[in-house]
Amino acid sequence: MELLERLNQDLKQAMKDKDKVRLSVIRMVKSATKNREIELGHPLSDDDVQSVIQKELKQRKDSLQAFQDANRTDLAETAEQEIRILQDYLPQQLDEQALREIVTQVIEQVGATSKADMGKVMGQVIPLVRNRADGKAVQQMVQSLLS
Repeated sequence: MELLERLNQDLKQAMKDKDKVRLSVIRMVKSATKNREIELGHPLSDDDVQSVIQKELKQRKDSLQAFQDANRTDLAETAEQEIRILQDYLPQQLDEQALREIVTQVIEQVGATSKADMGKVMGQVIPLVRNRADGKAVQQMVQSLLS
């Protein structure tokens, strides 16, 4: 099943269940995907939809950190619920060991030896881990393995 179809079905179910948080999150994702579709000028693939969800997830994580720093536990709880809902629509995230293996293989393939080669490595790794690893985590892994 396509991701957009799943979102539509889950939207209907959230309405029936009167699940306000899930309903809000799905509506937000659908709105963001529609905006992205208009921006690109063509229907979105599942990878495109996952990228939109990943972007929304990153925003929620940033908000969560800000709410925790401000001691706003009520808003932090809502952000945590939204994060869990968004994660349901993304593929299983790579653990640190799996990410390390992928980065190590790419470093060997491109013959990278220093941080000067970081761009080459990142250019090869990002398509391999798209939507399965946070870009910041990938960048930190590449930096640590190249230093």
